[in-house]
Amino acid sequence: MKKLVFCCLMITLVINTMAQQTVVDNLRKETSRTIKKDPDSTVWNWKKGGLLSFSLSQGSLSNWAAGGDNFSMSISSYFNYFFFYKNGRHSWDNNIDMNVGYVQTTSLGTRKNDDRFDFLSKYGYKMDSVGKWYVSGLFDFRSQYFDGYTYPSGVPVFSSSLLSPAYLTLSAGFDYKHSDKFSVFLSPLTSRTVIVMNKFLSDQGQYGVDSGKHTLAQLGAFATINYNNTFKKMLTYKGRVDLFSNYLYHPQNINFFMTNQVACKLSKYFSVTYSLDMIYDDTVDLFGPDGKSPALQVKSLVGISFLKPINIKKS
Repeated sequence: MKKLVFCCLMITLVINTMAQQTVVDNLRKETSRTIKKDPDSTVWNWKKGGLLSFSLSQGSLSNWAAGGDNFSMSISSYFNYFFFYKNGRHSWDNNIDMNVGYVQTTSLGTRKNDDRFDFLSKYGYKMDSVGKWYVSGLFDFRSQYFDGYTYPSGVPVFSSSLLSPAYLTLSAGFDYKHSDKFSVFLSPLTSRTVIVMNKFLSDQGQYGVDSGKHTLAQLGAFATINYNNTFKKMLTYKGRVDLFSNYLYHPQNINFFMTNQVACKLSKYFSVTYSLDMIYDDTVDLFGPDGKSPALQVKSLVGISFLKPINIKKS
């Protein structure tokens, strides 16, 4: 009987010892295990960068049989800055473009040949963890800095100014992001406001606003396509196309805005640059023989530029 009791006690002691060792081993595993964070709780990541470009060209003629201006000079500048914000399924893209340029010739004097300010902000939430479609909202504001003139018969005609016009776009839709280089945003519901703050232009009813009014509200469908890439570290391209159809007025007339920037590197800081902008808006009726018709607006600039990249940073 004593032997049986002793055996039972020994078995119980062994079982308890093994159980305690199992608990200790489990505690060790838990304390040494690497804790994985929920992707949605990670810190937002910023990506920032941009480009500063400055171009200067000058020409002069003396006793030149083919004719031309005795003196001409062109100055143009371009500034771009982007800051992208991304974490998990969230994405927030911001981009600023600024252009200013002037040309001076003996016969025509000084004229503006480039003037634009554009801020685009787009927030999106990825529809699934591995896909490329986002439910997105977009904000865009575009205007200019200085007074502008057209020259239908060689005589300057005042046509634009700061916030005259300006375009404010608020849009909800879907964004397809194939990569950081290419995206397509589509919206069936977009509010677009045309702003004409200058009294002289608003009294004339320019840019589609009613005479004496300063704003024109539009509702329609909107799409924007963005692409940028660097090829073999020598050729850089950045382009954007905006399309807008106004449900409330001639929806078949598509408003079109396109901008292109191409730079071919010659050295570390100098490049051959080319820019091509095109705009069509049937509410801008400043052209044609009578100066009262819409037309495709085209701006093309080429030159040798000093380029200063703004270093891309991630944080």
